[in-house]
Amino acid sequence: MKCPFCNNDDTQVIDTRLSDDRMVIKRRRKCIACDRRFNTFEKIELQMPAVVKSDGSRQEYDESRVRTSFMKALHKRPVATKDVDAAIELIRQQVLMHGEREISSRIIGEMVMEQLAKLDTVAYIRFASIYRSFQDVDDFTNIIKQVDDK
Repeated sequence: MKCPFCNNDDTQVIDTRLSDDRMVIKRRRKCIACDRRFNTFEKIELQMPAVVKSDGSRQEYDESRVRTSFMKALHKRPVATKDVDAAIELIRQQVLMHGEREISSRIIGEMVMEQLAKLDTVAYIRFASIYRSFQDVDDFTNIIKQVDDK
């Protein structure tokens, strides 16, 4: 690590500590040349894949969009916030584990549907009706039958 005071390349780590959430490492360093001390911070930087929309455009993965989908589907439904947060975190992890630089919005939509099905049947049907563009009552009947079969 280069010293910010004298630009010497030789520094020594004096102390290392983890943050309370254990996601950041703080290192206290000392320059060998000028004997001055400074702190450095190390944290994980994850690169989320780009989301490829149905029209072919690309956007950054935006967790707030996933959250908005959940909140609309779960409007006035008895589901705890911690359960929603856990489902959204699971989707974020699945997107990361996808392993590609890009992911289709369709795949993310299916992940949302899967989590909603676990949380609340009504919310799942609400989301499915918009996501799959239901055109008539038969579409609703089919999805309800699928839910009943499970």
